This record gives sequence, C-alpha cells and structure tokens, in this order.
Amino acid sequence: MLQTQSTQIEARTRAVIADNIGLEGPLLPILHAIQHEFGYVPAESLPVIANALNISNAETHGVVSFYHDYRREPAGRHVIKVCQAEACQSMGSDAVARRFQELLGIGMHETTHDGRVTLEPVYCLGLCSCAPSAMVDGEVHGRLDDESIAEIVAEARR
Repeated sequence: MLQTQSTQIEARTRAVIADNIGLEGPLLPILHAIQHEFGYVPAESLPVIANALNISNAETHGVVSFYHDYRREPAGRHVIKVCQAEACQSMGSDAVARRFQELLGIGMHETTHDGRVTLEPVYCLGLCSCAPSAMVDGEVHGRLDDESIAEIVAEARR
C-alpha cells in the first residue's frame, strides 16, 4: 500500500518529535528539527506537533509564523540572506536588498520560479564592520556593492 505524501510527512514528523520530546521546552527544538528534516515546516506537521505537546494548533502556527527562520515552503537550492540590521541599514542595505530583488525578479521571502534562489532578510550577521552584508548558503559576504551583488546572483543562477 502506497503512503500519501501527507501520511509520509506525518510519520517523519512523529519520528522527529520522538527524538526531541524529552527536551525542556521542546516546541522550538522540534520545529528546528522538522525544518532540518524537510527543509521547511510542512503544514501537515503542525497538528501532529500540537497533539504531541498538548498545545493548540494556533500556538504551533503562531510560533512558526512569528519566527522568520521557519520556512513554510521549501527554499531554493541557494539561499541569500540580506542583513537588515541597523549597522547594515546605515551603510545601504536597503539598496542592496532592492538590487538583489531586481536582479532575481523576486521579493523577500520568495523563491525564483526555477527554484534556484530564495531571498530572505536577516537581522544581523555579526559582520557590522563590513556592512552592508549578506549570507549566501552559509557563507558571509561583506562590503556589498552592485558588482559583488551581480556576481553573487550570477553564481547562484548557474
């Protein structure tokens, strides 16, 4: 008998919960583990988590929607996070974000139609002395300008 995708997600969610339920305050660790497992937090996982932790569906949904790092859809093959913290803002991060959006043809929290690149804001990369900055697939880039932004986008599109 073939399992539906929803049933498979629920089964994998239960396994993640079992591995993390003994932790103090297990909701956030479970959500992080779910995102690690799937690359995002599937909607089908939320009621399973709520039931296991004896909390409401609204509470699980509220936590996922409050924290920007939880994705509700799969990310692109490459993830570009543009710093929007105060130091980067003072050095032009708004223009950097607009340039990424223009070159990629997407807004923040969106993924290109080909699924290659996801663009997200982040609120401090700890690279304040090299502002404005971004993180591309876990690697930080500082002192961004039009040329470096174009290079990052070209590399991500390959």
